Amino acid sequence: DEAPMLYTGELLGNKNGPIFDIAVDPLEGTNFAANNLPGAISVIAIAEKGNLFNAPETYMDKIATGKIESGLVDLDYSIKKNISNLADFMNKDISLITACILDRPRHKEIIKELKMLGVKIKLITDGDVLGALYVSDPKYNVDIFLGIGGGPEGVLAASALDAYDCHFQGRFIFDNDNDISDAKKMGITDLNKKYELKEIVKGDSIFCASGITNSDVLLGIDINDKNYTCETFVTHKNSSYKEIVKRTAPIIEWFLFQVRNG
Repeated sequence: DEAPMLYTGELLGNKNGPIFDIAVDPLEGTNFAANNLPGAISVIAIAEKGNLFNAPETYMDKIATGKIESGLVDLDYSIKKNISNLADFMNKDISLITACILDRPRHKEIIKELKMLGVKIKLITDGDVLGALYVSDPKYNVDIFLGIGGGPEGVLAASALDAYDCHFQGRFIFDNDNDISDAKKMGITDLNKKYELKEIVKGDSIFCASGITNSDVLLGIDINDKNYTCETFVTHKNSSYKEIVKRTAPIIEWFLFQVRNG
């Protein structure tokens, strides 16, 4: 977002010790936080160097579901085929499938088609990391997340969903010369490539999301006198997590300290 800090490629730390990739969204749901509405979170993902895809600051077409068979849901399929395949796999009627999507003009046709199919729709006004997280657990009653959102947010969501063996695909959208030029500088040669989850998050990663305002997933910050309490959702998949947590704990603690202190 053209912020003076936390930009793509920024180096943090004193260059001593292990090197990590860090993806971060200090405030997802700016409007939620500004208006004290549900859904604002602060997000960070940490992985060994080279394990997180270096996403350009552009839009990404995304699709995410819970754990499914390979080839059932795909960005290259029609909305109808994806919904029908998912309904068959889950042994549900299409009318019982719930899709989560950002309420944006660019999604007008997708929303129209979902309504024609009789799918239940959960519209969100912001926060596509949180939106993608809904597919991770049946208790959120969201079967599929789809639509166009931020590219870096796609990397963050993929890190969380990886721990649940969820399905996630993303394709960056390069619709102007500046974005195309930036992509090529970052080593992206195939501008139409469809990225699978394992190409976005390679190997081990830790994902943390802290609630700022209440949501279905996280409680927001509770202020009691001078005490600030926040709830943090953490995912991790690798069996060697003790060593990774030990090495990344200082980074996570620093980040959460910054969140708590504005």
